[in-house]
Amino acid sequence: MRKTGIVKDNRYMNHQAGPFHPESPQRLEVIYAMLEESDMAGRFQEVPVRQAEREELLLIHSPEYIDRVAATEGKAFSSLDPDTATSPGSYEAALLASGGLCQAISMVITGELDNGFALVRPPGHHAERSCAKGFCLFNNVAIGARYAQEFHHVKRILVIDWDLHHGNGTQHSFEDDPSILYFSTHQYPYYPGTGAFEQAGRGQGEGFTVNVPLSTGHGDGEYMGIFERILKPIALEFDPELILISAGFDIYEDDPLGGMYVTTNGFAGLTRSILNIGKACCDGKVVITLEGGYNLEGLRNSVKVVLQELAGLSETDIGAILSKADQEMLDNAVKQVFRVHGRFWKNLGP
Repeated sequence: MRKTGIVKDNRYMNHQAGPFHPESPQRLEVIYAMLEESDMAGRFQEVPVRQAEREELLLIHSPEYIDRVAATEGKAFSSLDPDTATSPGSYEAALLASGGLCQAISMVITGELDNGFALVRPPGHHAERSCAKGFCLFNNVAIGARYAQEFHHVKRILVIDWDLHHGNGTQHSFEDDPSILYFSTHQYPYYPGTGAFEQAGRGQGEGFTVNVPLSTGHGDGEYMGIFERILKPIALEFDPELILISAGFDIYEDDPLGGMYVTTNGFAGLTRSILNIGKACCDGKVVITLEGGYNLEGLRNSVKVVLQELAGLSETDIGAILSKADQEMLDNAVKQVFRVHGRFWKNLGP
């Protein structure tokens, strides 16, 4: 059994995005309740939660934007974006989300933990340098990646984003940087509109942004095939020292915002695939942060199986999942990625 850390704190539930908003405190309530069940209780190490320091936020966000979010503290309601609002406790929750993830990353890098999962909110991958977007205040995973580089001298980081929506903020944070490889699968065309195959980075970072946009209707086999046939060869060639995952559970088969068909077994398989990459490249140093996921039962059950994979409590059969893939769809996705990225990655075949 591995030492798997979890970031959890009831103050994350003090962020209220508004009545009937899908990104609700209930998302964490069902996850935290699951952690108390007999087969999960006591199996994970709780990470001491802290607020992100201003200098850590400044690694990604502008000082003016940080001040704008800080100004919402204690106010009953502030609208930062058409679908992103804050409540009195939102600023503190956002600081704790970024800071909690950074603390988990630190403990994994130093060997106190083997891997970890930051069960936090608000989510982060849509947040841009100078604006909130898509339910997100601070870009947790981007801050975590830069934190690992600046404070722990990690050279190469792989960021994997399997959320239903493209992580525009994360892509924009690193698109000119060859030291951070951003890999995203997402429903397309869909919010936020970014993430086409051709968006591959720029300047020195060209080739280090890999987008796999997907039409609706794909499930476990297709996602597993993309991870094994596209992500794996690129990741092994990139050889990261740390792997971060933006885990959005809105690709779950019954998510109210999505059109994908990933099951709990599929999420376990994706986690297993990434752990295999981590074992080959970086001694299993993998840290996950929660992004979307709005079917409460699906979110609870999917997070549970991901945690079980991280901790070594189960080991999902990737081959069985791969056998269910739509091979024609997979072949086309591989060809599209090869068309854009074949000149950057010699391990990638058409």
